[in-house]
Amino acid sequence: MTGTVSDILNGLVEKLKVKFAADILNAEQMFDFPVITIKKEKVLEIVKDLQKEGYNFLTDLTGTHYPGNSGNELGIIYHFHDMPNNRRLRLKAFTSINDPAIDSLTSIYPGANWMERETYDFYGIIFKGHPNLKRILNMDEMNYFPMRKEYPMEDAKRDDKDNAMFGR
Repeated sequence: MTGTVSDILNGLVEKLKVKFAADILNAEQMFDFPVITIKKEKVLEIVKDLQKEGYNFLTDLTGTHYPGNSGNELGIIYHFHDMPNNRRLRLKAFTSINDPAIDSLTSIYPGANWMERETYDFYGIIFKGHPNLKRILNMDEMNYFPMRKEYPMEDAKRDDKDNAMFGR
């Protein structure tokens, strides 16, 4: 398949809008990379549709935390690859920190198993339907999620460091 990233994005978004018009929140091209933001409730259906479009490889899955984004503080970012056509896609969904749950992709992409466990371990995002969702790198006794921006990066008693310098 040939065409610019913009052509690929526009074509894909048009196909998705036929079935999921109300569920696509944003579609943009970032640094020659198509990015689609969707409602979290439709992640399984949309990913199944993407798989039919040729995105058969889940390259990566991770989380992110935007503390100032009220109601959508936690983000789940998926990277897909259509290898035969060398097309890549980033899919995003957001959820509230008070209800950090989204459907698991392990039924579609078995390789999502460890990626979802890692994302749970560091961000506290709960993947509904995951076969074994538990901590993978941190100790089970931890009662917090270390990648959330909820804690100061430095010792509060120090006056030579400023969290504003670290994006907080």
